[in-house]
Order: sequence, then structure tokens, then C-alpha cells
Amino acid sequence: MATIAPPKYVRQILFTLQGHGYPAYLVGGCVRDMLLEHRPHDWDICTGALPEQVMALFPGSRPTGLAHGTVTVVIGSRQVEVTTFRTEGSYADHRHPDRVAFVTELTEDLSRRDFTMNAIALAADGLLADPFGGVEDIREKRIRCVGEPALRFEEDALRMLRALRFSAKLGFTIEINTLLAIQEKAPLAATLAAERVREELEKLLLTDAPETVYPLMEMGLLDAYLLDRPLFSPLFRKLRRLPRKALYRWAGLTVLLCRLGCIDSAEDFLRSLRLDSRSIRCCTAAEQLLRQPLPTTPLAWKKALHAWEVPGVSCAAAVSDALYGGQSLKELRAVLRSGECFSLKHLAVSGDDLLALGLRGRALGEMLNFLLDYVMEFPENNRRELLLSLAGGGSEE
Repeated sequence: MATIAPPKYVRQILFTLQGHGYPAYLVGGCVRDMLLEHRPHDWDICTGALPEQVMALFPGSRPTGLAHGTVTVVIGSRQVEVTTFRTEGSYADHRHPDRVAFVTELTEDLSRRDFTMNAIALAADGLLADPFGGVEDIREKRIRCVGEPALRFEEDALRMLRALRFSAKLGFTIEINTLLAIQEKAPLAATLAAERVREELEKLLLTDAPETVYPLMEMGLLDAYLLDRPLFSPLFRKLRRLPRKALYRWAGLTVLLCRLGCIDSAEDFLRSLRLDSRSIRCCTAAEQLLRQPLPTTPLAWKKALHAWEVPGVSCAAAVSDALYGGQSLKELRAVLRSGECFSLKHLAVSGDDLLALGLRGRALGEMLNFLLDYVMEFPENNRRELLLSLAGGGSEE
């Protein structure tokens, strides 16, 4: 397995630390990615230097996690997290360990990590430190816990979801003892903060194998959010047909879970996972729209757009195409490209225009909706003079 060389600013930090007598290594995901010949998104360094010593060596660095030994070193416009060798306790607050102890040995630091493929360190001279066999596991495309799997998951139950996510992202298989420990310790996932579960689940959904969400649920890792675990359906594999955008993948998952009777509604499920309000609205719209056949005419699409807005209807069309086939998204886009009116803001007259005609209150609202319905059916008549004439005649009646 070839490696990708770290950039100059990263090597500068490593050599500066080493030049002052502090051991320093690249560690974690960036080393794993280099061994897989993937360009890392970020670079993490671990060192024997204490945080205050790192800050003294790099003026302008920021203490972004002193209690946990982390300093953000700034080199020009670049930033690198540098963390002191440490051991950890359990993640009592579901995000940070309840205790941290700084240590002097690299192996002690690596022993606290989740999987062997993330417990490899790379020195500036290119030498690897691999005390737990992570290189071999990467070569064999295997996900294996560092040490005793059950203990790793008791320390932080999110590691069980991470194992499934890494499997989906990298195409690796989960080693049998690690897999058995996930099945045993799955109930611990219910103790995790919803935000952490959501983040991990979204990363999984955005991989090339979003159907991996099925074994994750089948093993009980989402029991806290489901009415029941899903039965297997080939539709899970069709989630990969959706555009690789979080909104579409969430919509596809919620529609499928509703169909399988695993959740009451997209809104309740996503709200429990603390998704943002826009995503909840769009996925709810998609789920509601797909309870019946989607529109097949331009007029019907415009009425759906008026009722549910563009993002929600787009999600419904994309999910329908992915799960059940068809060209709903193409039809919808044709309607959107036409520029034809489907909302009051695109109507050639406004509420102020109708106020000038003497319409008030309920009568004004009913007239606006009448004109919108009329224009959606006869788009060529979305003209101010014509609509004012229709509205004026309505007021006289």
C-alpha cells in the first residue's frame, strides 16, 4: 500500500516538535486514508509535548481543548489539531471522556482508539508505529477493535455505529468478535445523545452503500427511535440511487421506514434525531406526498408545489424514482423550467392590488386563491390587467 505524503505545513509542525525533543506523529484517520491512497480531509498530530509546550512553540496557536490535550496550531492559513498523548475514561456525557490523563508513550495513546485501522501512527521520517496490527487489517479490508471490543463499546457506544459507517464507506467487513460485541452491546446505543447518532447516521447515508443502515437497525442500534426493527427489503439497496445529498437520503430512509411500519411519521422520527426544521419539513412533505400516486400532469405538479413547496416535492419525486422507478423528477423539473406560476408570490397581482379594489379579509384571501387556481390551470393568463379584471368583477358580485 503506497502512501500520500503530508503537505509541507504538516511536516513543519512534526519537525518543529521533534527538533525540540518531543515525539510527534500523524495519527488516526489521516494515516488510514494515506495507506488507502485517499487524500485526507484533515491532519491530526499526537505528541509527547504538553499543550502549553505546543503553544509556546507555535505562537498564534489556539487552545481548542486544553482539558483533553488539544491545541489548534496555525501555520499561515492552515490549521492542524495537535493533541498530547493521553488515556481516557468512559464518555459519560456522550461526547467527551469523563477523565483524561496525559501519558508519555505513543502505544498508550494508540491503545485508547476505537479500531486498529485508526490506531496507526506515522512519523515524519515515514516510519509507521502499528502496535495493534492495523496495517494488516487495512490490507485485509477488516474492521477490528483495539483490544477487547465489548470494553471499547462500553467506553463509547457510538463506536458501534462508527463500525457500520466505516464498513459502508470503505467497503470493509467487520471482524467477527467485533461484530458479536456490537450485537451484545447494542442496547447501549440508547444512551447516546441524539445529535451524535444523527451525525453518524447521516455520514453512513451519504456513502456509496447507504443500505448498510439496514443491518445497523436490524442489530438494534436505532431501537430508541423505532417502533420496530425493519424486516429486510430490497428497497434498502435502492437508497444508493438517490442523489448523494443529505436531504434526499433522509427522505428516502423515512419514506421506507414509514412503509415498513417502523416509524409513525417522518416528522416524529427526524425530530427525535434533532434534525433541522427545513429537513423535517421536506422529508415530511415527501412522506405525505408518497402516500398516494405522484402527479402526472403539469397542473397537478403545480398544485403539489403550491401545497408543499419545491424542496419537499423534489424530495418526493427523487425518492419515488429511486425506490419505484419512473421519471417524476424529470417531469417536475420540466414544470419548474417552464416558469409557470404555482405560488402567490409569482402571481401577477398582489394582496395590495386587491385591497385597492376594495377586497378585505376573508374575501381577499379567497380571491387570491381563486386567481392562483385559475392561473395554474391557464398559465398564459397570468397577466395583471386580466387578473384585476377578474378580481374586480368578483367584488361587484
